[in-house]
Amino acid sequence: MPEIVAPNPPALIRDQEFVPVVLGGDRLGYSLARSFHMAYGYRTLVVSRMVAGPIAHSDLIVHQPIESLEDPQVLVRTLRELAPRVGSAKRLLLATTDHVVSVLARVKDQLEDLYLIPYADAELIDTMTRKENFAKFCAELNIPHPATVVYDVAGQQDSGALDHLTYPVIAKPSNAEAWAGVSFEGKRKVHTAASRTELDDLLGRLRAAGYTDKMILQDVIPGDDQNMRILTCYVARDGKVHFASYGRVLLEEHSPDTVGFPAAILTERDDAAIAQATRLLEQIGWRGYANFDMKFDPRTGETVFFELNPRLGGTSFYITAAGHNVVRWYVDEYVRGEDLSARPPVIAEDQHVFTAVPVKWLQRYITDPDTAATVKRLIRERKVTNPWFYSAERNPRRWAWIVANQANYIRKYRRYYPEPKALV
Repeated sequence: MPEIVAPNPPALIRDQEFVPVVLGGDRLGYSLARSFHMAYGYRTLVVSRMVAGPIAHSDLIVHQPIESLEDPQVLVRTLRELAPRVGSAKRLLLATTDHVVSVLARVKDQLEDLYLIPYADAELIDTMTRKENFAKFCAELNIPHPATVVYDVAGQQDSGALDHLTYPVIAKPSNAEAWAGVSFEGKRKVHTAASRTELDDLLGRLRAAGYTDKMILQDVIPGDDQNMRILTCYVARDGKVHFASYGRVLLEEHSPDTVGFPAAILTERDDAAIAQATRLLEQIGWRGYANFDMKFDPRTGETVFFELNPRLGGTSFYITAAGHNVVRWYVDEYVRGEDLSARPPVIAEDQHVFTAVPVKWLQRYITDPDTAATVKRLIRERKVTNPWFYSAERNPRRWAWIVANQANYIRKYRRYYPEPKALV
């Protein structure tokens, strides 16, 4: 009797030179898919636990479920089983959150025979994403950063370290993985304590919730959303920064679950900030993308560095929108094997408005007259992009979600941030 051979499963994506495989179905997952489609006309395979709104009904995306992105064994097993079905021998593997990037970096040696993985080494990622280490490197390299106290939630029961703080203070976790694993009422990405009493209450709730790592307590830099800054750099395999894109935040999100995420960005150029970031990244031996959160301090006239994210930021489509497609660096170097060392560095400088919220709604929050005039001019020149609005999307259910998403933004701002604040 002849042996019965099971047919090979059909390819998930066909007829592409390479297939982007993205771990995470959030806003960055969609932004990456849109960037790949704009650059190459390619679809993206998104691996996530569920089909959430940002990727739902998208013509750009093929979805593959996974039990967990954070469990290393599950991640390796799923990706190895998935590889033969992807549809190309060249599979570019990306992640959309710091936590998953850290997990992926730790298991990279178990996947590199099947996937192209453009991230720094796990030890360096873990070192630089702990905010106390980032502050230490900034101090050593004379890079502006806020006054910082590192508080051990589990072990530092004495209050002496808190006695010399000036309130209000920003309180944020040092360990993103540990933070993702705890839940408590009122949990935010970043907390603000207006007094010692509020800080003691927050620390008590963290202990009760089981968070046993460190919290970073920092000086509050004056100014509203419009003082926030963002910088994205790409470091090639030669160890040099080959690309940088700087932006001024026009509006952040203010609902508790997304507070602090940029909702609108004006691209511009800041050579001093780029030089400081370049010095840091080349000193520590970084590879791939790094994203910096920063804020302009009106007291000193300096742009202060808060933290380094080991990936493209959730709003990194601001770069693609301004004419520098973020995925081309990945593809040129990792997929096509090009040597970037002979290329001159590229500094993005054209002004463009990225906004995830309706344009008219954005304009009411810009209190600086010069910035408002610039934004108005760019709107008139059609140099404004909403990451969700893309003509290649044909599914009516996709557009229904986009309409609901835009209405939901307005509802949330009316509830959590009803009035614009003047710059201070």
